[in-house]
Amino acid sequence: MSRCLRLLPVVVAVLGTLLVVRSANATHAWNCYHWARSANPFTVTYGNNLSANWSSYLTRAASDWSLTSGACNNSQNPVRATVGPGGANSKNCRPATGHVEVCNASYGNNGWLGIASIWVSGCHITKGSVKVNDYYFNTPTYSSPAWHSYVMDQETGHIPGLDHQDTNFNNADLLDACGRGSCMDYSSDPTNNTTPNQHDYDELVIIYSHLDGAAPLAAVTPADEGVDLDDPSAWGQAQRFENGRGILYERTIGPDEKIFTWVIWAQ
Repeated sequence: MSRCLRLLPVVVAVLGTLLVVRSANATHAWNCYHWARSANPFTVTYGNNLSANWSSYLTRAASDWSLTSGACNNSQNPVRATVGPGGANSKNCRPATGHVEVCNASYGNNGWLGIASIWVSGCHITKGSVKVNDYYFNTPTYSSPAWHSYVMDQETGHIPGLDHQDTNFNNADLLDACGRGSCMDYSSDPTNNTTPNQHDYDELVIIYSHLDGAAPLAAVTPADEGVDLDDPSAWGQAQRFENGRGILYERTIGPDEKIFTWVIWAQ
């Protein structure tokens, strides 16, 4: 799922021991895709269709994506994420124009932990959805708070238009100046990757450095309404790959209207 960053090895001496760490710059916009708005900051509301065991992770993710103060954040962060009532059922999690829906269910043994889907008109995001798959989160491997936070923050981070910082599960974490990893960096151990880091906030500032007029309306077409995004066969054509599996899919649903789906697979 990503446009990889140019990574710079940095050698740091700590108590006489040399440690190799990786740093990153803010260069992970997801193509040109962004929400149209006439002023910054702007609000993205995530509709809560979650069960009780997931709701706190969405609340935390919304808080994480809204940060402006504190070391290694960015005071110009344009996003104010809030949580509101859900307007979808957990199975299809279909959003109305201008809305984002977040859902969980046991979607089955289909390989994916979480998906984020965004409908776009040209470069403008018109609606979005996030799904987390309890089939895997109910297993010992993924039942930890770290995995829940990591996937929820990552998938909600795609909604404003962020790509990944890196998609290699086995690389060292991409750290900011405060030593934080990023939820937008693939990791086989997400303990230090449960939140955004400074590179994510910096990229949001870049993505939303210009203003738009009124938000476009999403097209309503039979091709759109018939899509069941639980099913990988409905995601369209894979555009990016990691370890031989597609991680970003594109489906055309009308003239200049597309659905993009990011996928994080169980390992």
